[in-house]
Amino acid sequence: MDPSANLLSPRKKTRQIHIGDVAIGGGAPISVQSMTTTKTSDVDATLAQIYELAAAGADIVRCTCNDAAAAEGLAQIVPRSPVPIVADIHFHHEMALAALEAGVHGLRLNPGNLRKESEIKLVASEARDRGVPIRIGVNAGSLHPDIAARFGGATPEALVESARIELAYFEEVGFSDVKISVKASSVALMIAAYRLASECFDHPLHLGVTEAGPPPGGLIKGTVGIGTLLAEGIGDTIRYSLTADPVEEARAGRQLLEALGLRERKGLDLIACPSCGRAQVDVIAIAKEAQAALEERSLPIQVAVMGCVVNGPGEARSADLGIAAGKHKGHLFIRGEIVRVVPEDQMVEALVEEAERLVAEGVEARLAAADSRAAEEAEADRRSLLEETGTDPNAAAVKISHIRSRYAS
Repeated sequence: MDPSANLLSPRKKTRQIHIGDVAIGGGAPISVQSMTTTKTSDVDATLAQIYELAAAGADIVRCTCNDAAAAEGLAQIVPRSPVPIVADIHFHHEMALAALEAGVHGLRLNPGNLRKESEIKLVASEARDRGVPIRIGVNAGSLHPDIAARFGGATPEALVESARIELAYFEEVGFSDVKISVKASSVALMIAAYRLASECFDHPLHLGVTEAGPPPGGLIKGTVGIGTLLAEGIGDTIRYSLTADPVEEARAGRQLLEALGLRERKGLDLIACPSCGRAQVDVIAIAKEAQAALEERSLPIQVAVMGCVVNGPGEARSADLGIAAGKHKGHLFIRGEIVRVVPEDQMVEALVEEAERLVAEGVEARLAAADSRAAEEAEADRRSLLEETGTDPNAAAVKISHIRSRYAS
């Protein structure tokens, strides 16, 4: 993990369970989950999506099991899946039993939809005998009417109470291999509910803002809710619930954990300046082009695209690799040290080439191979640019002077 993770609140210690070979809670790495959108009975299509999700960063994938055909599909999917499979159960306990027969690695039960105590206990007993964990998946939108009436609606206390009642049923049959979620579409309600759940349970918690909607709004809601709790040390698995290709969910989850330093970086992290009056190139266009080219190569490094050589290499010193624009030139730097100067029209090409070499050879080797004249050339460009633009590249002082002379009373 990234050392920056130590700056977050310590993670709450929870019990550990295993979904297949993925450890959950008990100090295990936080895992990313997503859900297929295919018909589970369509085995080939579902497997294709599972492989896409795994490639995008999903550690666990959930599939709906809403009828016998879906259960039969799971029996073929589970042994061929690259990641553990959880069956999603809503209204029919028979489907949970069928999913267990199919060999799934976990179940998700919604206590607001599957309400009969005898059926819940039967499923828990079967899961106990097979060593299969269950997630108690409470959802504010499908809260049991009796609980909602008792608490005056979907309050944090109501969501946690729903999970507590379900957990009590499990405990009566000696089943404790449990993960809990208390999701809501309201970010504020979701955060409050998970904070309370973290105080009430020592079981691992699965985080998510349910029905967050399409990007970018859904991404913002999910990031605020999940990120807030992770920063507080709460949460053991996560899922972005987006109205989009589920691959976007897996990718977002992985990126969030990497950004917080909670998982080792496996993909590209591209940072870029917002641009200013000094910028000699179209930073937005170059950043997009660089991101597209580098993401294709799945390089696990941080890359910076900076608008000018005046401050770029220094501001992005922590990046593994970067490029800053000069006068019709691009200045490649590694950890803030200029290593090459290239023509402006070759900036992205040179960045990709250097990124591949950096991953293959390492930082020290690439610094040792630096062009000895690059730093001197970059400094000359930096001074020249400063002379042209001064220390006020956006001409704020001139604008203020004009405002004062024309509009001040």
